[in-house]
Order: sequence, then structure tokens, then C-alpha cells
Amino acid sequence: MIPYDPHHWWRHLFKLRGGVVQEIGGRIGVFALWSVALTWFHLYVHKIDVPATGHTLAGTALSLLLVFRTNASYDRFWEGRKLWGGVVNETRNLLRAAVVNIPAVDLLRRLAAWTVVYPYALTRVLRGSGDLGPAAALLPAAELERVLASSNAGVAVAMRMSAVLAEARHRGLISDYVQLQIDQNVQLLIDYQGGCERIVKTPLPFAYMLHLRRTLILFILGLPFALVETFGWATVPVVVLVAHTFLGIEEIGVEIEDPFGTEDNDLPLEDISAGIGRTLDEIVPWKEKGVV
Repeated sequence: MIPYDPHHWWRHLFKLRGGVVQEIGGRIGVFALWSVALTWFHLYVHKIDVPATGHTLAGTALSLLLVFRTNASYDRFWEGRKLWGGVVNETRNLLRAAVVNIPAVDLLRRLAAWTVVYPYALTRVLRGSGDLGPAAALLPAAELERVLASSNAGVAVAMRMSAVLAEARHRGLISDYVQLQIDQNVQLLIDYQGGCERIVKTPLPFAYMLHLRRTLILFILGLPFALVETFGWATVPVVVLVAHTFLGIEEIGVEIEDPFGTEDNDLPLEDISAGIGRTLDEIVPWKEKGVV
């Protein structure tokens, strides 16, 4: 994700990074050449203009389709951010309760390490690749290899977090009730992970995407016929402007419908994971310093 200040209007106006011009530039070029050819044919060979009424009606319907597409994609993007906000909160709650209730520093440090590893494991699940972060160096290599070899690294890490809590109970350091209460945070992490996986594995319906793109292509291809008699050679820049607007809106929907990738407009999962690690690094030393 690209950080920016929305108050600086002109500063970002001509930036290419983070925009969609590079993605849609080729398509705009095709429509521009098409409009050039039709305008030349109309002006020098034979008139081919049609009434603009049909395009006016089709444009209204197309606008509604694009609005729905963008809203649906942003809902997925914002839900993904809320789910990761939940991951941040539950990791804090888990370690906060563990620091107060588990007296053994060795178990607490192991639980903290697995908790810091968890968001990296979740990122690995959502992207299909990735390491387990710097905190992995604090954990046994054999267990890390089993996590990496598992089909779902997030669940594998969560199981080890629960195993640490079970060990604390077996040692008599915490009661069954305390174990259950702290483990509820682990359960919520799995719930949030399930929400993220739902977004990744459930794209927008294929029929909707196909119909929108077909309608978009036909609309822009037919636009020069409706404009050429009135605009002449100005038809070309008008078609380019309309294509840039409509194709850009559709491409933005594509960019943000899966917010867990590595593109410029996706969520900064590495930064969020690193932030979780810094927060937990501040919580755990409280036990070692005798604050709790």
C-alpha cells in the first residue's frame, strides 16, 4: 500500500505508481486507434454515424454496473482490513492475558514467539508463499519445518500456541478455566483467518465479470459512431477520455478485490505483522522485569 496525504492534491496527480494507467494503457490505445479509423472513414469515405440515444441509455446501465463492481471490491478490501485489525487486537489480548497469568518466563517467551510468527504464517496462507518472520529464529527448527510443510501454516502455528497453553496447565501454572479463556483468543485468530481465506477463495461471480466487460467493450467500440457526426476528429480524445474513465474504474475493482497480494494498492501485511511484533516485544519484557 502506498502512503499518501490526501490534502496534497497536485502532488500525486501525475504519479504512475499506484494508479491503473499502466494496466489499461494498451486497451485505451486499441480504442483510440479504432476511433481514428472510424472517424477517418466517416469523414472521407462514407457516413457511418448513428443516433446517440442508444449509447445514452446503455451508458446509464453501464455506470450502475461499474458502481456495483467498485462497491463490491471495496467491501472486500475493507473487510480484509477489519479482519487484520482483529488479528492485531487478538494477539495483544492473548499476550496481555498470558503475561498476567503464566508465571513461567520460558513458556511465555515461546508463546510470544509463536504469536509473533502467526501473522506471517497467515500471510503465507493468503499469498501461497512467504517466510515466518524474524521471530521464527527463536523457535525450534524442527517445529518450524513442520509448520512450513503443513498445508495451512496459520492453523499449524495456532495449534502450537494452544499447545503452549496446554503445557502451562499440565505444569499446574494455570487452571483449566484460565487456559480456556486465553485459548479463546487463539480461536478468534482462526476465525479471522477463515474470513480472510473466504475473500481469497471467493472471487466475484464469473458471469458478472464477463457481462460487465463485454458491455464495456461494446459500449466503447460503438461510441465513435454516436459522436463522430457532432465531434469530428475530436471524437478521438473524447473516446480516450471515456475509455480511461470506465476502464480505470473497472481496473480499480480488480486491483482491490483481493487485498492480500503484493500490488501497490494491497494491504501492507508485512508492516502490520512487524507492528504486531513490536507491540508484543513491549509486553513480554514486563514479566522479565518483574512489573507483573
